[in-house]
Amino acid sequence: MGILSRTSYVIRSKINAVLNRAEDPTETLDYSYEQMRDQLQEVKRGIADLTTQKKRLEMQKRRLEENVEKHNEQARTAVQQDREDLARRALEKKKTKMNQIEDLERQISELQSQQDSLIEQKDELQARIEEFRTKKETMKARYEAAEASSTVSEAMTATGEEFEDVGRAIERAEEQTEDMEARAAALDELHESGAFDDVLSDKDSIDRELEELSTDSGVEAELETLKSDVGDGEAESEPAPEPDVDADVDESELEELEADVEDSEVEAELAELQDEESS
Repeated sequence: MGILSRTSYVIRSKINAVLNRAEDPTETLDYSYEQMRDQLQEVKRGIADLTTQKKRLEMQKRRLEENVEKHNEQARTAVQQDREDLARRALEKKKTKMNQIEDLERQISELQSQQDSLIEQKDELQARIEEFRTKKETMKARYEAAEASSTVSEAMTATGEEFEDVGRAIERAEEQTEDMEARAAALDELHESGAFDDVLSDKDSIDRELEELSTDSGVEAELETLKSDVGDGEAESEPAPEPDVDADVDESELEELEADVEDSEVEAELAELQDEESS
């Protein structure tokens, strides 16, 4: 096999492969069925044409037969009138017509044979067409069932791949949700710890410590005020015993007592100031 022949063979093979992939068997079967039906119609038209020609020849034959009968009567009449010459001419015409009739009969017989052959072929072709139609419908049903099965299988395969994609998407969504939940929890924790207040405030550490000390001192002052109020209430409810003027009192103890009283008053006043300042 030469190079050109091999190249042509390869090209034809590739073209046939492409055509096979693009071919729809159901369309091919329908096309073949239609072609066979067209052939059947051609055969029927051929039979009709032959029948028409045969009928024409039969009509000619009948006319010639009528002429033969006419010439017989003419020859008999001429003989009766002693016109042998006319009788001979009539018989000659009769003979010619008889020869034509024989020729027509031969043609009619041939046409009849052709017609019978075409009818037989038509019947055989029609039977084959019916058989092919049954096979065609069966093959189409099988092909459509196989195509549907293949479509379902492809759909299931595609669905499986899509399910894998969906599974991966769900995993990513769960990871992102967990990250978002962790971030929200961290933000809540920072907010509760006051870290955001420190970040948003323009105060330095010394200011914050002074505020804490002020808050603590305010609490202590309020506590002292409460203690003082409670002590005053007890003092009013229980009268203090009168001092014994006759008892010997040390001057230094009196000074210390006065100093304690002054210190408590100072503390109380300081507490009130701190309380006012804090409020």
